[in-house]
Amino acid sequence: MESDIEPVSIFVEYFGSSPYIKVLDYLISGFGFDYSMTEIARGAGVGWSAFTNVWSRLLEKKIIVQTRTVGNAKLFTLNKEDEFVKKIVKFDWEITKLEMDKVHEEIVVLSKKH
Repeated sequence: MESDIEPVSIFVEYFGSSPYIKVLDYLISGFGFDYSMTEIARGAGVGWSAFTNVWSRLLEKKIIVQTRTVGNAKLFTLNKEDEFVKKIVKFDWEITKLEMDKVHEEIVVLSKKH
């Protein structure tokens, strides 16, 4: 039986599913890779008009940078040199680890009960 519920990252679980958070989450999860705007919008599950609003803010804050052009497509990635980006990626890893530790503890407790 298939579920219609899409898995949600811990980042989105903590901060909500606004288009801004979903786009950041997608870029963080693919840290080190570059994507076209269309790939990012689709991957983040964000409609185009909401995406373009988010995109302009990300560009303005220099959170994303263009890496290269392939044909007519411009490819972008998180700006690895930006302090905000460094801290948000590190924070994402930290909250993910905290949640995974919680799950691990629950598994240990449950396994001891059986």
